[in-house]
Amino acid sequence: MSNTLNIRGYDFVEFYVGSAKMVAYWYAKALGMEIKGFLGPETGVRDRVSYYLVKNKLKFLITSPVDPGNFEIYDFISRHGDGVKRWAVEVDDVEAAFKYATSKGAVMVRRPEKLEDTHGYVTEAAIRLYDDTELVYVNRDNYDYIFRPKYCEPIQKIEIAAQDTGIMGIDHIVGNVRQNEMNLWADYFNKTMNFETFIDFGPGDIGTKYSALLSKVVRTTDFKIKNPINEPYAGIKKSQIEDYIEHYHGSGVQHVAVWTHDIVKTVRALRKNGMEFLHIPDTYYDHLRSRDDLGIAENIDDLQELKILCDKESEGYLLQLFTKPIGDRPTFFFEFISRKGEARGFGKGNFQALFESIELDQKLRGDLGLEAEEIMPPC
Repeated sequence: MSNTLNIRGYDFVEFYVGSAKMVAYWYAKALGMEIKGFLGPETGVRDRVSYYLVKNKLKFLITSPVDPGNFEIYDFISRHGDGVKRWAVEVDDVEAAFKYATSKGAVMVRRPEKLEDTHGYVTEAAIRLYDDTELVYVNRDNYDYIFRPKYCEPIQKIEIAAQDTGIMGIDHIVGNVRQNEMNLWADYFNKTMNFETFIDFGPGDIGTKYSALLSKVVRTTDFKIKNPINEPYAGIKKSQIEDYIEHYHGSGVQHVAVWTHDIVKTVRALRKNGMEFLHIPDTYYDHLRSRDDLGIAENIDDLQELKILCDKESEGYLLQLFTKPIGDRPTFFFEFISRKGEARGFGKGNFQALFESIELDQKLRGDLGLEAEEIMPPC
């Protein structure tokens, strides 16, 4: 197997939200991104507004409806809340990638089309993913302006004071699906995108005394795209994956992992910018200090101060941290990650720590299904 579709890497992620302007400004502040483009009534598009944000290789679209007739966006945010509508991969040949995918069983959303203006053209096509999510194939080799046609520079540029976070691009995108859907979606990726299953966390690998999950990671063989897929597994109480599906009202993107060269600098800046992270207990770092196999360059005191996770892989090690859900519903969040050496996996120890931290958040919200005396008071 090889990357026969010539996928170059992740391109953009588009979020549907209730108020694009407010969310875009929050992203610019919290993540240290720059608002580079705008689409809306002023650019000839009457039913929506979109803000295009960039930081190095990281590209986000934040989109909201402005016309009551835009049922697609209104229905999405009414059902799911703020969330990921679509994510894109850049390819050499959109038509070839789309033809391969649909010939292997991919569900078509948009046939290949050229979006043109005086600056050139962008080619796009899309297929269906989890429930209301889409995967877009894009090529912009023949376009030399902002993102795609109908985008222009922001009408009013506002300086947003934010710490430089040093974030670079997308490392992976995680989907949460219903029980018995994980294998279906892993096979869907493998067949339609010529991916392969890279990691398989089975029964008993990730869980606590209350709940558990199953997870598979599919990827291109050159690691340019890596996509974990989680499903709930039977436990005493409600799984955090079930919790996501109940609040999101369906399967969808749970989190986007953003990579950085220096996670200590990144997390320190993110915290100063107002980003909230999951709690990691100090006992985690006591255990970390007791390990003699890590061989890490970072100071564990810094990791403890910033609550950064660390796990060894045979080829190197991973440094990771996860935000709290960024919206009102306990659904979508961000991960920040640094891969050291040749670390290409996902760190079972970090995955377990993440699972326990999210479960603590479930307890505080009363979503784990515990009796009142079992729930830690919020203050």
